[in-house]
Amino acid sequence: MIDMFIVAGYLVAILIVGLWGGRVQKGLKDYATAGREFGSLVIFATMSASFIGGGFSTGNAEKVFIYGIANIVALWGFSFKEILVAVYIAPKMDVFPSAVSVGDVMSAAYGKVARIITGVCGVMLCCGIVGAQVGAIGVVFNVFFGLDRYWGIVIGCGTVIIYTTLGGMRAVVYTDVVQFVILAIGMPLVLIFGVYHVGGLEALYNAVPADRLTLPGPDFGWIGLIGLILVFMFGETLVPPYMQRLLAGKTAKAAARGTLYSGLFSFLFFAITGAIGLVALAMAPDLNPNNAMPYVIMMVLPPVLKGLVFSGVIAIVMSSADSYLNSASIAFVNDIVLPLRSRAIKEETLLFIAKIVTLCVGLLSILFAVSIESILDILIYAYNYWAPILLVPLVSAIYGLRKGTVPFLGGAVAGVLVTLLWQTVLDSPGEIPGLVIGVLVNLLVFCLVPKSSIWIKEQTE
Repeated sequence: MIDMFIVAGYLVAILIVGLWGGRVQKGLKDYATAGREFGSLVIFATMSASFIGGGFSTGNAEKVFIYGIANIVALWGFSFKEILVAVYIAPKMDVFPSAVSVGDVMSAAYGKVARIITGVCGVMLCCGIVGAQVGAIGVVFNVFFGLDRYWGIVIGCGTVIIYTTLGGMRAVVYTDVVQFVILAIGMPLVLIFGVYHVGGLEALYNAVPADRLTLPGPDFGWIGLIGLILVFMFGETLVPPYMQRLLAGKTAKAAARGTLYSGLFSFLFFAITGAIGLVALAMAPDLNPNNAMPYVIMMVLPPVLKGLVFSGVIAIVMSSADSYLNSASIAFVNDIVLPLRSRAIKEETLLFIAKIVTLCVGLLSILFAVSIESILDILIYAYNYWAPILLVPLVSAIYGLRKGTVPFLGGAVAGVLVTLLWQTVLDSPGEIPGLVIGVLVNLLVFCLVPKSSIWIKEQTE
């Protein structure tokens, strides 16, 4: 019972922090980037809290339970990506002082159509990933309190929707910092108690099947493992929440440092959450893999600490869900509504629309989450709406290589069609993911199509 009170208190506290942090908003730009006021440590905390959601925590434990340490190595593709972004992309963010979204960057290089397509892809991606996060919180509430998965999703997502809708980016960042501290302490505690519970590291090693501790693992060939590494490297590169954090730094240097710290931290965090999956496997080989992390928490932690760590698991999910909710609303308003408008829209109206969209995306994500069981499967599915269409032209735009509308459209259409063909018709031959093939085809077409003189210009703001 005391653990339930701790969790309830945490939910109330995080709601108060979020509403207090977002109590002042001066318009859509403030709602999106919070006035570009954050230093490197805050960027580090909010960036880490944003990507360490259900998929990279409970989902990682689930997949390591099934596939072994190969899944940890696959997720390190994301970690390498963060370091590459810190070194090669983040230092260039000063070039876009007025940008509040990915669409703003794309429109300067490829025109209005590219901005709208970016907005549509951003909304689809964010809905999918929020679905993954609220799906994870449904699993956690089910294991701890016996609640139906659906009602767990409603409770967890409902809290996030309230403070994200009303508070915007400041509310998201303030709560992210609190949630990051909780999860950074909570997850190592779960692993330490779990290893002690099974009898130490040697006992854990002996209890886990040998094929779970070797590469490429029981169900992957080397090509399949490398392909999955590339999926996590490409899949979330420069997605809306991460771009917003790069744009929210006081300086490009602060954003770069924060991103670098986040990438380095993720190596250790993925290893810890994956190892919790191995502990669950040693304790209960017949367990439903979806419940691996919650099961370990329930079995190895004493009261009070259990409630605190459970709050940390909720923090993991909420910190990612709020970021993608906020980004979905900004993508919709800034990259779809604004370029399609027929007349000027007041700043207050834009802010109101952004809040309504945040609410709607949250509700849609609940529907998405209850239709797909596996958290990481939701993530990988959502990635198909981003990298094969936008990754290549976005990096090109950041580096100032502006080829025009036609090369952008050619690469985007080719990338998404080849991805769908590779996955649905050919069934991913050679274990190579369709996303990887789609990105490569996009790059090829984008480079081969001559620079276009056809531009679809932005409307005057």
